[in-house]
Amino acid sequence: MKIFLSAILMTALLWEGTVAQQPANYKNFAVSVYARAYEVRDMSDLKMLEATWNGITSQLKVDKIYLETHRDKIIVEDKTLEAAKKFFESRGVKVAGGITFTMDERNHFETFCYSNPDHRQKAREIAEFTARHFDEFILDDFFFTSCKCDLCIKAKGDLSWTDYRLKLMTDAALELIIDPARAVNPNVKVVIKYPNWYEHFQGLGFNLETGPEIFDGIYTGTETRDPVITAQHLQQYESYLIFRYFENIAPGRNGGGWVDPGAILSIDRYAEQLWLTLFAKAPEITLFDYRQIKEAVRPELRAKWQDDNKGFPATYADAAGITFEKADAFLGKLGKPVGIASYRPFHATGEDFLQNYLGMIGIPMDIQPTFPTDPKMILLTESAVFDPQIVQKIKERLQAGKNVMITSGLLKALQGKGIEDIVELRYTDRKALVQDFVVGWSGNLRSQQEILIPQIDYLTNDSWEDISARKGATGWPVLHMGQYSKAYLYVLTIPDNFSDLYQYPTEVLNRIRAIVTQDVPFRLEGPSQVSLFCYDNATFIAESFLPEPVTVKIAVNGPSDNNLIDLITGETIKGETGNSPFVWGRAMTTGSRFELTIQPHSYRVLQLIP
Repeated sequence: MKIFLSAILMTALLWEGTVAQQPANYKNFAVSVYARAYEVRDMSDLKMLEATWNGITSQLKVDKIYLETHRDKIIVEDKTLEAAKKFFESRGVKVAGGITFTMDERNHFETFCYSNPDHRQKAREIAEFTARHFDEFILDDFFFTSCKCDLCIKAKGDLSWTDYRLKLMTDAALELIIDPARAVNPNVKVVIKYPNWYEHFQGLGFNLETGPEIFDGIYTGTETRDPVITAQHLQQYESYLIFRYFENIAPGRNGGGWVDPGAILSIDRYAEQLWLTLFAKAPEITLFDYRQIKEAVRPELRAKWQDDNKGFPATYADAAGITFEKADAFLGKLGKPVGIASYRPFHATGEDFLQNYLGMIGIPMDIQPTFPTDPKMILLTESAVFDPQIVQKIKERLQAGKNVMITSGLLKALQGKGIEDIVELRYTDRKALVQDFVVGWSGNLRSQQEILIPQIDYLTNDSWEDISARKGATGWPVLHMGQYSKAYLYVLTIPDNFSDLYQYPTEVLNRIRAIVTQDVPFRLEGPSQVSLFCYDNATFIAESFLPEPVTVKIAVNGPSDNNLIDLITGETIKGETGNSPFVWGRAMTTGSRFELTIQPHSYRVLQLIP
């Protein structure tokens, strides 16, 4: 790590107040717009620029603009950049630069080849050029490499592509971007924007272990678009969770979230991405891009726009402006986001993006880059196997009286690596297609469709099923538990299709939530695709991604006979008192439950009050 010491020192000296903008137009966050090189090169026409800018700002308050200097081998002329800078600064808008290191974005997002001396020289020149014009610039999320040309194959040698690219891009960041930019402009701040596909970063050279140390700041891609029609199939909850994850990697240095209006079937999906970013307490939100946000919203996207908004947004800027005004009214009343700690070692893979599916079934999640020792309960997915000491760390938690929930994927990955010393479970090669479930003495519960799950074998009385799935005359664990030392290890069975978690009956979901949410103040009871966002000051948000109104209950995790107040409407909601569900190793508590109705693609913001 010695190679990073000078960069870390420089970052510490330069960071304060540079990336996260102080709110100006809105009370709780700043708003930026990113302009691509394609649009920036046209800003030499100041009359056209004034007309388009007046249109945007008539619908949206903007604090800052990023002017891109390069994309797809287009380099904006010096004269145009300076004229555009002067235009925006004269209107009280902060100006920063941007770079996209693509050769041809339309050709499968063709990136620079950082094994190619000519490409390396061009990257250095672009960084120097940008630093001459701006005291801050951001790298759009293409500072990675997918190249496998003969130069790369030769340079990689016997390394894996992941190992080769991690080192290649860390060196490129310092040698081609940061150091040359600072040589030209010692005051320049260089920020890297990371995209939404964090589970796969390492394979293309994005390095979450070294990058946040050597760049002056990071930025978060919170665009999730439509979860079904897009190739990535990112779940909506990720717009919130990824910001919290990156904030845990670089506390206080995560400058904001970044959203675009692409690949959506409803304008609500655009608005959801924006407000989820703000729910995560992003200090700034960037709208990509100047061209798209001024476009008219197509009529076919209008169907689901909520009735509580007056009128239909004319453009994406208009939709963003409406969304921001509503969110700004209550964000300052929310505390720090809290959730169930879930450990993801750097460069890990396994059950990719699973925490976002768990967030979609109402479990508040919080991904962390270091193993959590303090919480009463943590949840570990298959990616935790990348820590060679993971079994020992699990044992130490259990011996300290702190519970652990692992997924069936992690159970499989740890077989033969010591997990048997905690509980003798076996992930078999058999599958079960199930539709019937039992929770305690609940009687039969049925899902709307069959779900394919792995069959897990266990030794009776060494461990026990807490939730069972049945088929015919036999069954298998959905949630399993075994005692070790002073606490319990739980194993949560994950369906082969992660989104089949949404098909579990409500009673099954309620039981899973009751056991796992030991470290958050509130608990959701109700169907899937309703998410819960908890904060440390007795506030929470319940959001529904469902297409029809839904009624849920919110339970207080602990003794309470208080009321809720809706922070948007001022309505007071009285609760009903009852015992919390029985959980092994935890005393029964008496708390309140509150019934809420949530409109489609909407949310409620509430606070527990005396």
